[in-house]
Amino acid sequence: MSFISIGRLFTYIKYNWLQILLIILSIYDLRIDLRILIDFFTFSTLFYTISDHPLAITILISSPSLFNSKKV
Repeated sequence: MSFISIGRLFTYIKYNWLQILLIILSIYDLRIDLRILIDFFTFSTLFYTISDHPLAITILISSPSLFNSKKV
């Protein structure tokens, strides 16, 4: 049973590796700002994060539509 799920996981990663990499790099780019937002949330920090990292925010917002819906 576990071999079937591992095989599906590898197939899923094979088809969506670019999208997964973009999401990981976006979160890595936002790591310091996310830490500040989690420790002490202010709207000024939120607006600064959005204005200073527009590409990372755009990738994270559009990430659900990036994934393929192929049935394997």
